[in-house]
Amino acid sequence: MRRSLPAVTLCVAAVFFVVITICTAAAQKKAPEPMILLLEGAKLAPVPFSHTTHVEKIKLDCIACHHKDKNPKEPDKCVTCHLLKEVKEGAPPAKDAFHKNCQTCHKESAAKGIKAPVKCAECHKKQAGAN
Repeated sequence: MRRSLPAVTLCVAAVFFVVITICTAAAQKKAPEPMILLLEGAKLAPVPFSHTTHVEKIKLDCIACHHKDKNPKEPDKCVTCHLLKEVKEGAPPAKDAFHKNCQTCHKESAAKGIKAPVKCAECHKKQAGAN
């Protein structure tokens, strides 16, 4: 029994080390920087988008928006499939995709009492100096 104690201790220490390493690596992976959703020819102001708000604060899974990506942790840009002029088969244009995905989720969140923009001007904010 005494001889197996060091082996058990070593195994427990190894498992602990692996778990700590994995957790540390996962914690260091940050959401991408905030970005501006800007579509060429759009009539309304571009929309600021915060991955931090959606992923870290709301706990939204990447797959909710990056729904067709094989690896949502390293996703393609939306316009890869949702271009204005040439969309991939079955993919709506970017404007339609954003509005459907964003508005649906925002309205569902608002109905649950979670603050989310639901009106056009709440996302498409006029920039300082714009008419």
